Amino acid sequence: MSKNQSNRNGAPVTDINWSLQAQKVMTFAGATTDDPGEYDGAGNPATLFTVTGTCLVRILAKCTTTLTGASATLEVGTALDTDGLIATTTGTDIDVNEIWHDASPDNSIEAPTVLAQKIVSDDIIQTVATADVTAGVIEYTAIWYPLTPDSSVVAA
Repeated sequence: MSKNQSNRNGAPVTDINWSLQAQKVMTFAGATTDDPGEYDGAGNPATLFTVTGTCLVRILAKCTTTLTGASATLEVGTALDTDGLIATTTGTDIDVNEIWHDASPDNSIEAPTVLAQKIVSDDIIQTVATADVTAGVIEYTAIWYPLTPDSSVVAA
């Protein structure tokens, strides 16, 4: 770890399980041209986090407003593996207060082990994979740890 990595309180980060964080709120309005929820618009895929260097990353996704959009699917990953962090999921299965971590979101309580830890060296994106997500809100938190000097993960 780089000597100047610290948490928001300035304390050194020494625990790779709960380290640095970046947050991004994604609000969907897929019927709007080029919105990130529009399947065939310029806003899809949407960059959630800009990654510099190589990092260990866990993505926590919590739904704060139920998603809508008939047959819409959603996934989180990178340009080379678009569902590498969260598997392709039917958008209408992601309901308010659920923690989305796999293809079957179903609970507001999850074990911390459900957040897959991945080595990431590219920007983290969200892809609407089949049809518009017309409404809803997901709060994303990237929990990360630097593996190379000057690594970072910041909300896009």
